[in-house]
Amino acid sequence: MAYSTFGRHVAVDTWGVDFDLLNDAKFLEQKLVEAAKLAGATVVSVQSKQFEPQGATVLVLLSESHISIHTYPEKGFAALDCYTCGEVVDPQVAIDYLVSILKPKKFYPKLLMRGTGPIQVTTPLENKVKVAT
Repeated sequence: MAYSTFGRHVAVDTWGVDFDLLNDAKFLEQKLVEAAKLAGATVVSVQSKQFEPQGATVLVLLSESHISIHTYPEKGFAALDCYTCGEVVDPQVAIDYLVSILKPKKFYPKLLMRGTGPIQVTTPLENKVKVAT
């Protein structure tokens, strides 16, 4: 079996997200698992933490790497990222799905190409998700 070091890592900061969406670790767990499956990834395990008085962190371990979210409901902010190795699983699909669920007023995505030399960082030219303004 041949192994590839090539990977894509999509990170996005979202702003203006509804407090209740960002303050529900169980809901976010469900949506991250759905996102991983839509991207074609294999879920290995899920961990989450609901913070008091607010906030959540969810990590979905994938055979291909991970998908995660860290939330700050009081600021309407969530940091999402999805890293997958190889060329089969598309992390952008997972991130686009999550952005469509969270419906942020603003979001700032970056794509990192990894495992081929110096990390290349780009802003995706097109985002498949339409966000309400």
